[in-house]
Amino acid sequence: MSAWRLVEDPPPPGDGGAPEDDRAGKRRGPSTRRLLVVAATVLLTLVGAGGLAAARSGAFFAERPEGCARPDRSMQLYAVELPKDGTQIRLGYGLTPQTASYPGPTIEMTEGECVAITLHNLVPAATLTQLRTDPAHPLGVSLHVHGVKYTQLSDGTVQSGSFVPPGESRTYTWFAQQRNRKTGSPGTAGYWWYHDHVVGGPHGTQGLGAGLFGGLVVRRPGDPKPDRTYTVVFGDRQSINLRRGAAADTCDAQNPQPGPTCLVARKGEKVEFIVVGIGNDMHTFHLHGHSWADTRTGLVDNGQPFADGVPIIDNKPLGPGDSFGFQVTAGDSVGPGHWMLHCHMQFHSDGGMSTMLHVLDEDGAMPPGHSHHSHPANATGTTADAGQHQHN
Repeated sequence: MSAWRLVEDPPPPGDGGAPEDDRAGKRRGPSTRRLLVVAATVLLTLVGAGGLAAARSGAFFAERPEGCARPDRSMQLYAVELPKDGTQIRLGYGLTPQTASYPGPTIEMTEGECVAITLHNLVPAATLTQLRTDPAHPLGVSLHVHGVKYTQLSDGTVQSGSFVPPGESRTYTWFAQQRNRKTGSPGTAGYWWYHDHVVGGPHGTQGLGAGLFGGLVVRRPGDPKPDRTYTVVFGDRQSINLRRGAAADTCDAQNPQPGPTCLVARKGEKVEFIVVGIGNDMHTFHLHGHSWADTRTGLVDNGQPFADGVPIIDNKPLGPGDSFGFQVTAGDSVGPGHWMLHCHMQFHSDGGMSTMLHVLDEDGAMPPGHSHHSHPANATGTTADAGQHQHN
């Protein structure tokens, strides 16, 4: 309530503060009328800002988190329906409707920054109805984020009313709170993710399974910037970015284009990975030929105290909802090549949960030996059985 201050006006000269009858027969003075007018203004402002659900619950919630006086920048995000994967409905986020994908675009923030993201729901109501598990559940999509700060109006849930019905838009405000040594606040720098929390049911299970998720990285001033960033999402049914087997690696040998199914970099480039776990299965993330420090960035600063005490790893456990990230130098000491990236739970990798980091030579040429690694006969590329929706 710190954003609002209700004050009583003194009675005007000559008025004497004479009370008048209200509709209930109670007596009220001019100062009370002033309070009612201001309170009504607060309520109307909240409703106009998307706070109707909060007002109905009897509590007033701020539109922006503490520390965010106003957004430093804004961006547009679109939720759209994409071509089906077999019989599986696919949805994606995009900075434009034409560039929507799964995972969605990587969003970068710097500690201390406040960003307003307007989500436009272009997913047909009929599609959302197909994914719904309860006929009484409202139709819509949302934007729920991990790691950074937001108010209930930006929580992206049915419970808070902070979702977007078909054909409508809504603005979510995220604040990358900075570290505060006086209060002990650790800040929000790190590798996080965002996702739908509404499609299909109150936890957005069907939205996740359809592809509504993406990576978020929060940097501190001075953090090293990568040349390339890839979001890698490990999910159920032995999937990487909701794909498996040959569909998880579609890099063209002559003209590799970086994207969710083509992890590619030139030798010497700094490559950043945002790794996310969704669904119900446990995984272990393993990258061949490269290792990283088990720190916030995957790097150890020159001269950092106790650097020898930082574990260097190339394999890390990953559970549902977990996220971590790191940077490596592509081909460092190992040269160009096709470096496997997979889950090290053996029956997962055997089921097609594997792709490649293709490290090109300094001229940008694909090194010899490029071929899609072998997969079992049942690893067809689709992550859903015929006629079923994946519930990640």
